[in-house]
Amino acid sequence: MTLVKFNPAKTHNGSLMPGFNDVFDSIFNDTFFNDCMVTRVPAVNISETEDHYHVELAAPGLKKEDFKINLERNALNISVEQQRENTDQKKNYSKREYSYSSFVRSFTLPDSANAEGIEAAYTDGVLKIDIAKREEAKAVRRQIEIK
Repeated sequence: MTLVKFNPAKTHNGSLMPGFNDVFDSIFNDTFFNDCMVTRVPAVNISETEDHYHVELAAPGLKKEDFKINLERNALNISVEQQRENTDQKKNYSKREYSYSSFVRSFTLPDSANAEGIEAAYTDGVLKIDIAKREEAKAVRRQIEIK
């Protein structure tokens, strides 16, 4: 017997079989599907200073060699493709499982970004990318005298 969540208070938008949608809701809202089938991408913070744009991508547990960063046309692409093999030579395995994870994040650079002035560093689980601004895009500040 399978238990199915049923919510009688939920509106069913005129469905002829009100419990029918609840069956699919209980299946696809299950933690198994949430954990295994949902693509996870790292969170990103984007900020700006006078001279640079800053992208910070939270990706703990990786090495800097795992990242591939490229600029194609006006799009900055950050990708990771990681395959871990469970290798223990002391045991005879009747089953071995591999872990594979990958993601791609793409960002369109503004026209004011200098494609030649991009630097990246990975420390403490955070990938930091600094994108220089073009000289003409930098904010001009000066004091205006009142007469």
